[in-house]
Amino acid sequence: MSGEYDDLKRRMDGAIAAFKHDLASLRTGRASSNLLDAIQVQAYGTTMPINQVANVTVPEPRMISVSVWDKSMVGAVDRAIRESNLGFNPIVDGTNLRIPLPELNEQRRKELVRISHGYAENARVAARHVRRDGMDFLKKAEKDGDISEDDHRKRSDQVQKLTDETISTIDHLLSDKEAEIMQV
Repeated sequence: MSGEYDDLKRRMDGAIAAFKHDLASLRTGRASSNLLDAIQVQAYGTTMPINQVANVTVPEPRMISVSVWDKSMVGAVDRAIRESNLGFNPIVDGTNLRIPLPELNEQRRKELVRISHGYAENARVAARHVRRDGMDFLKKAEKDGDISEDDHRKRSDQVQKLTDETISTIDHLLSDKEAEIMQV
């Protein structure tokens, strides 16, 4: 069961890591290079992530800088950023694009909080799926005679405790992100 428990722990940690990645892509009042992670650029006859055609940096708290490696790709990167529905208007300067971050209005802040709640619920669901798999494994092990009823109960408690800790971590990350989004 130790290997099974480690697998459950790894999968729960994966749910938290995916949630953190989702939260990092949400725009708060301060710039982050992760804000552009989801943008796909039409390049060389295919679609690729922006970080495969340009270097994304944050030179100051309310500015993102995109340095495009191939001069012929500047227009495609500019177009991809404008069409991303992130509300960004890049300023093209040779092979560099400067993206000033506008202030978030109250309505947009509330929308971002709503989106972050959706991400949190997805992470909680993922953790519950891992819990269900662990409990199913324990039921099967008891039925097959691999573990006793007492072991099943003890290990079920461990799985539940792991699930509770994971969901608590998700809730804590969510409340921190909410405070960051609502901070003016």
